[in-house]
Amino acid sequence: MKIILLERVDNLGHIGDEVTVRPGFARNFLFPQHKALRANEANRKIFVAQKAQIEARNAAARAAASEAGAGLEGKVFVLIRSAGDSGQLYGSVSARDICDSAESAGFTLGRNQVVLDRPIKTIGMHALRVRLHPEVVVGVSVNVARSVDEATRQARGEDVFASAMAEDRALADETANALYEANLEAEADRLPADDA
Repeated sequence: MKIILLERVDNLGHIGDEVTVRPGFARNFLFPQHKALRANEANRKIFVAQKAQIEARNAAARAAASEAGAGLEGKVFVLIRSAGDSGQLYGSVSARDICDSAESAGFTLGRNQVVLDRPIKTIGMHALRVRLHPEVVVGVSVNVARSVDEATRQARGEDVFASAMAEDRALADETANALYEANLEAEADRLPADDA
């Protein structure tokens, strides 16, 4: 199906472009969201007559999104979640969780604006994008941790798991040394003393 785009759509084109898409995509997404018109002579005339208004409306929306994006760029949102010893979350972090965290920090985001390329299922710092407008994308970070202390350590750049593994390794070495020394003492007690 041929359509005329009324705004920039990723992987399709810009305002005024005539592109071919699948009918279901046009009917179920582009038309209800007012992102496109069916490409026919009547709609082409409507588009040409309203092109200046459409471009002005898009420019105003882009300017508002750029202004909002300036305050949002580079922000770090902290999410406290339950996780196993290996750092695997019991569940995953969703776009809704990120929106709720942003809202508590004073920003208004919609779930469809948060771009999650892959699900967040581990503890750590995760970079992601927020699409405020088809032409305005900002980068934010999500700090997923088991506690506020762990989140603070991760924010400083510390690898929490490497630190935990080093502590576990040191404790295991200490325990092994204590057992070895206790075994040596027990062995010495069992041997008969030399009467020289």
